[in-house]
Amino acid sequence: MTATKESIGFIGVGLMGQGMARNLVDKGFPLTVMGHRNRKPVEELVAAGAREAKTPKELAENATIIFLCVTGSAQVEAVVNGPDGIVAGAKPGTVVIDCSTSDPTITVRIAQELEAKGLHMADAPLGGTPAQAALGQLSSMVGAAPEVFARIRPAIEAWAQKVTYLGPVGDGHKMKLLNNFLSMGYAAIYAEALTVAQKIGITPQTFDSVLRGSRMDCGFYQTFMQYVLERDRDAHKFTLVNALKDVRYLESVANAAGVPNPVGNAIKNAFAMPVAAGRGDDYVPMLSDWVASQNGISLDGKG
Repeated sequence: MTATKESIGFIGVGLMGQGMARNLVDKGFPLTVMGHRNRKPVEELVAAGAREAKTPKELAENATIIFLCVTGSAQVEAVVNGPDGIVAGAKPGTVVIDCSTSDPTITVRIAQELEAKGLHMADAPLGGTPAQAALGQLSSMVGAAPEVFARIRPAIEAWAQKVTYLGPVGDGHKMKLLNNFLSMGYAAIYAEALTVAQKIGITPQTFDSVLRGSRMDCGFYQTFMQYVLERDRDAHKFTLVNALKDVRYLESVANAAGVPNPVGNAIKNAFAMPVAAGRGDDYVPMLSDWVASQNGISLDGKG
């Protein structure tokens, strides 16, 4: 480890976070991780050279840059301000980086509260998959003060191959919500199109033979269809309940800006229905199965 690298804390070593944290420790950053309900990633990271902290406070006492990769704004608030939270242990000048997909209005408020305590915040939400996280090939869109961005960029580049600086704190989360509005919109359209296709005699395989390689093809389409065609549950590991959270956050942002978002509302409801029916832990491509089932058909070739 080189003395020039800042000490990193990482909270949330789940599907995305484990790969991100592993890249940090493998690239020489002193790393402290917080215990996770799933012990396997924590134990693997400790074996690779990381330390484990029991609380956010303890982690903050051992880090100058802290990454959060949790579910959303409620969880960020809990680890920052809760009992034994980051604020209780952080040294002045510590930077908290929220890599979650969060509500930007809450992000800006937390940032202001931290600045008043001599701490800094940045938002650096992610683009990519857990497989890309493990390879250090994610993208990140960053909101931060310019001097804070300059300081945190080397740590972000340990796990991201594309880093885009957008502007002040909150801009990263605004852009991420727009990005997920598009991607979850694609998912809702793919699911509906595949169902209509099957109902009128066009199989998912035939559908794909036309779309793949066309102007409508993209990385998101490919991982979505990897599940549809191969039934590979791990092709795109992002849950319906998290997708619903993100499009609800976008709806909140649009409401605050006074912008009608009828398409966003339709996308929200496309995810709200399976979540309400108890399918929230399904992954996003499995939305296609839900839509098909509501129309009395299946896309798996078994009837």
